[in-house]
Amino acid sequence: MSAPLWEWLRERAVEIHVADHLCERIRRGDQLRVKLGLDPTAPDIHVGHLVVLDTLRAFQDAGHTVVVIIGDYTARIGDPSGRSDTRPVLSREEVAANARTYFDQVFKVLDPERTEVHGNSEWLDEMSAADILRLLGKQTLQSVLQREDFAERLREGSPIGAHEILYPFNQAYDSVAIQADVEIGGTDQLFNLLFGREIQRGYGQEPQDVAVFPLLEGPDGVRKMSKSLGNYIGISEPPPAIYGKTMSIPDALTEKYLRLISALTPDEVGRTLALGPRDAKAALARQLVRRLHGEEAAAQAEEDWDRQFRQRELPEEIPEHEVAELPVPLPTLLHDVLGWAPTRKKAFEQIRTGAVRVNGETADEQRAVGEGDLVQVGRKRIVRVTAKA
Repeated sequence: MSAPLWEWLRERAVEIHVADHLCERIRRGDQLRVKLGLDPTAPDIHVGHLVVLDTLRAFQDAGHTVVVIIGDYTARIGDPSGRSDTRPVLSREEVAANARTYFDQVFKVLDPERTEVHGNSEWLDEMSAADILRLLGKQTLQSVLQREDFAERLREGSPIGAHEILYPFNQAYDSVAIQADVEIGGTDQLFNLLFGREIQRGYGQEPQDVAVFPLLEGPDGVRKMSKSLGNYIGISEPPPAIYGKTMSIPDALTEKYLRLISALTPDEVGRTLALGPRDAKAALARQLVRRLHGEEAAAQAEEDWDRQFRQRELPEEIPEHEVAELPVPLPTLLHDVLGWAPTRKKAFEQIRTGAVRVNGETADEQRAVGEGDLVQVGRKRIVRVTAKA
């Protein structure tokens, strides 16, 4: 499996550090510990994570050990990667509640028998003040501030929380704690992963090799898929929601989704794209539901969508409505934002009677609406929600 694994990485990874070293270790048959870190900033892992989860499964199938780190400690700091502002600090309770949902989700792809799962609070909570000072002494402040997001905020005079400086150190120490040989992630994580190499070197370990993979845009077709931005398709969402959100992505994204997260072969992707934009997207939506919920759920989701949308002859061009803050509670959206309900009481009544659908699914009062969701009241009122720029 070593040759196919290397080809998998070479074809899919945007960058590999250090490529020759990792290639040799794979071809030599070394047993590698391959790390992926996930911060539980929201209850769902999204389908963009399938890019790296599929890669981890390829490592497992080649006989390597996968180590998934749930950042139950680092999520309380917040990853500054790609941020123009400071993330809100999550409480221990919020993080713990989100983390509990992650375990079942990763095993939709990974083999639990060949996966180690750790919360990084296992070691980071145990660090004394002296341990933290020793860790901070492994690199300079300049090396942290040169990262693009920090540098941009410095140029603009935007604040940088002192606690944010700790994030790359703590994330890097995870690699020391589990003695990672390889770490993978999205392209937005390149600085953090390379920083892990330097911290490992500071603790006398051989630096991990690093592979980063393309980021997937969310349903809005512009910003990266993100839980904290509400711009995502969750792995554990109900089949109708996954199907509906997938059908809401721009046509231009269909090919990228097919190639990165459908688990179809290149020949199957080519045949799917040949169906034309609408049918190719429908095939993608069905395949994603099949991957995550099974064939029966996929067939039902497709049937429900056809019955609720195609057969109602919805317009090809669905109007969009920009919302300043997402996700937004459905009653708030109907009354305060769209004005489709004259009062909040009326909004709740519309929902309770089953008149309101989100992504083709009858919604309840607790439903929150995010980026790309299709909201429909009755037959004539429909809108796609987008984030206000």
